Amino acid sequence: MMRRVLWQGLVSGATGTVVMTAGEKLEQRLTGRLDSYVPARVLARLTGLPEEPREQSRALNLAMHYGQGALVGVLRSIMAQVGLRGPVASAKFAVVRLTNDQILENATGVGAPPQTWPRSELAVDLLHKSVYAFVTGLVADALAAKDGPGPGQRHAAMREGRHSDVGPLPRHQS
Repeated sequence: MMRRVLWQGLVSGATGTVVMTAGEKLEQRLTGRLDSYVPARVLARLTGLPEEPREQSRALNLAMHYGQGALVGVLRSIMAQVGLRGPVASAKFAVVRLTNDQILENATGVGAPPQTWPRSELAVDLLHKSVYAFVTGLVADALAAKDGPGPGQRHAAMREGRHSDVGPLPRHQS
């Protein structure tokens, strides 16, 4: 199963990254927003490489941008394999993707917490990462569906959702 999760996740994440990037390029043409070199700076700091001028850091930027997108896609593949599929699962995954960015950017000192960003930058980032998450989810779900229902889906077929009588016993009040 791990091999399948890995390749399906890498394919799903890479596809999500390609679609997100195409959307970013279209948005940049419309808004005039410049490329961000935050991914290159994060990768440079993570690997101990020198931070280069923008023109020279394009390769690092692309490596981090596509590499991170593909690797995080593995988590969405795991979600799909265990039966966490569909738009709700993709919405949860969007939060994970945004959190992953923030952990890396803030741990390396490259980024700042989103609540300090200009609202327009925050909205653009949320839009693009949501596109990534939902496209990655569509691909991961489709690939996992070929393997049949996940464990959560098999159990759901036997019963309707959660039951109130499952879990700890209620405490009696005196």
